[in-house]
Amino acid sequence: MTTLALEPPRHISPVKGLQHALSLAWRGILKIRKNPEQLADVTLMPIIFLLMFTYLFGNALGGSISNYLQGLVPGVIVMNILQASLSVGVGLNTDVTKGVFDRFRSMPIARSAPLVGAVLADIVRYLVCLTVLMVVATIMGYRIGTGPLQFVAAILLVLAFGLSFCWGSVFVGMLMKSPGAAQGLMFVFIMPLTFGSNVFVATATMPGWLRAWADISPVSLMANALRGLMNGGPVAGPLAGALAWMAGAVLVFFPLATWAYRRRV
Repeated sequence: MTTLALEPPRHISPVKGLQHALSLAWRGILKIRKNPEQLADVTLMPIIFLLMFTYLFGNALGGSISNYLQGLVPGVIVMNILQASLSVGVGLNTDVTKGVFDRFRSMPIARSAPLVGAVLADIVRYLVCLTVLMVVATIMGYRIGTGPLQFVAAILLVLAFGLSFCWGSVFVGMLMKSPGAAQGLMFVFIMPLTFGSNVFVATATMPGWLRAWADISPVSLMANALRGLMNGGPVAGPLAGALAWMAGAVLVFFPLATWAYRRRV
C-alpha cells in the first residue's frame, strides 16, 4: 500500500500577502459601487447631524449659527469617522456568517488578507464621509481658516484616527454571532464616547465628573486638533493626546482583533 504525502503548506511572502489584501480591498470597493446604499451612514448621517445641531442649537450654544458651525464641523468630522469605522466589523461578521470565509480558506491567499483588505476598503467610506461633510458644511457657510497644507494634514490625521479605532470594531465583529448583535454592541460604546465630548458643547458647561472625562476623551482631543489645523489655534497639545489614544487603540485592539479573527475563521 502506498501513502500520499501531504503537501506542505505554501509559504506566502509579505509582498504577496499585501497583494492579496489589496485585491480583497478592491472587492470591498466593488461591493460599495454595486450597492451604493451601503454608504447611507456616511452620506446621510453627516448631513443630518450638521443641519440638526447647527440650526436647532447654533444660536443657543454658540451665540450665532456661523460661530457655532466653525467649531462644530471639525468635531462632527471626528464623530462620523468614528461611527463609519463600525462598518468594518459588521461587514466581516456578515461575511463569516454567510460562509464567504469558507471560500477564502480554500483559496491560496494569505490568511490575514481578508481582514487587512476589509480594513483598507474602509478608507473609501471615510473619504466619502469627509467629502460629503465638507461640501455640505461649505454650503452652510463653513470656511477653513488655515492653509491647504494644514487641511491636508487634518484629513490624513482623521483617516489615521479612524483606522486606529476600527480594530476595536473588528474585535467586536469577530466576537458576536450576528451582524445585528455586533452593530448594536458597538453603538453602545460609540454613542457615549462621541456625545460625552466637546463635539457639540464646551466641556466647561458639563458636570465635574463628566468634564474630567470629556477633556481627555480621544474624540475631544482629536476634535481640538482638527480645530487647530482647520480653524487656527493650538495643535500640539491635543495632537499629542490624540496620538497617544490612537497608539493605545492599536496596541490593545489589533492583537485582540487578530486573535478573534483567527479563532473565528
